[in-house]
Amino acid sequence: MRTSTYRCWAEIDTGALRHNAAVVRERIGSADLLAVVKANGYGHGMVGVARAIEDDTQLFGVANLEEAIQLRAALPHPIIILGPALPEERSTIAEHGFVPSISTLEEAEDFNRMAPGAPVAVNFKIDTGMGRMGVPETEAVELFKKVSALPKIKIHSVSTHLPVSNEDAEYTRDELLRFAKIVKQFRAAAPGDYKAHVLQSAGLLGFADPLFDIVRAGIILYGISPMPEFQKLLKPAMTWKTRIALVRDMPKGSSISYGRTFITPRKMRIATLSAGYADGYPRHLSNRDAAVLVRGQRCDLLGRVTMDLMMIDVSQIDNVQVGDEAVLMGRDRNEEVSCAELAEKAGTITWEITTRIGSRVGRVYV
Repeated sequence: MRTSTYRCWAEIDTGALRHNAAVVRERIGSADLLAVVKANGYGHGMVGVARAIEDDTQLFGVANLEEAIQLRAALPHPIIILGPALPEERSTIAEHGFVPSISTLEEAEDFNRMAPGAPVAVNFKIDTGMGRMGVPETEAVELFKKVSALPKIKIHSVSTHLPVSNEDAEYTRDELLRFAKIVKQFRAAAPGDYKAHVLQSAGLLGFADPLFDIVRAGIILYGISPMPEFQKLLKPAMTWKTRIALVRDMPKGSSISYGRTFITPRKMRIATLSAGYADGYPRHLSNRDAAVLVRGQRCDLLGRVTMDLMMIDVSQIDNVQVGDEAVLMGRDRNEEVSCAELAEKAGTITWEITTRIGSRVGRVYV
């Protein structure tokens, strides 16, 4: 579909995706690249992203069975389900050959019973500080022995997650040492060809030694650095656009949007955009000095963001027309509204900005 048919859309630069994957590949050497494409490719479109970087990727990571099935229909790569599986999903996971992440003996025994023939390959998760899933590290070795002894279970990999790799270097270094010690104990207790992985985007950028065997690249693939000092290495892949739906000259004293939180201090030319919080644009950007780009110029967001529409000041731009493009996030000529800028002004994180972009926003690959 041509972009001219969209009221609100996201242009995804496949060249930027490949550039970012190449940056990761250069940093990880011979380690396997696990490209994390969960949450609809962090809002960029899961299948489109995966196809763009498939040549650089050894395996993909998704959040759940539904995503795994969708991705398998498009690509043959191994798929790790990074979140816990519900009991009723386990037989389907086993039948399709997906790699589930397990945290308990009960999960492992269930997959062992459901193995269709060949053993079920599993990712054995250890909790070294995230507190979200995984075997507590003090119990990990004993449980690993039991799981690896199950006849229909094959250990594909062992992993953990870094909760503060972009905030607390001292804790992260200690966590990596603890994980390395556990992996060494695993290999002594139950030798095998399983691989270890812990580094995600921030971990790769800040703590790339040791790499272990697999690196899970997430937000970095989309050109957004979790550590600002590394942003220059990456190319943001998404430019989020909408169209001007209405242009009006408003007299001084006019109220704009719900709550009348903005009153025009003078006569102003105001454009109404075809985007709102139902498209994923954060309502928290209301009255927070947010800006939109029109013809390469920053235009202030006025008043509250509404469900389907939002208003901007275009008084300083000549001959603005209905149908003109407006950039909600991305670069236009010499100006840029970055994902980091939106996140900071909305009081959130970059991950939320991209993943909340709604399904009615078309994804266009360029």
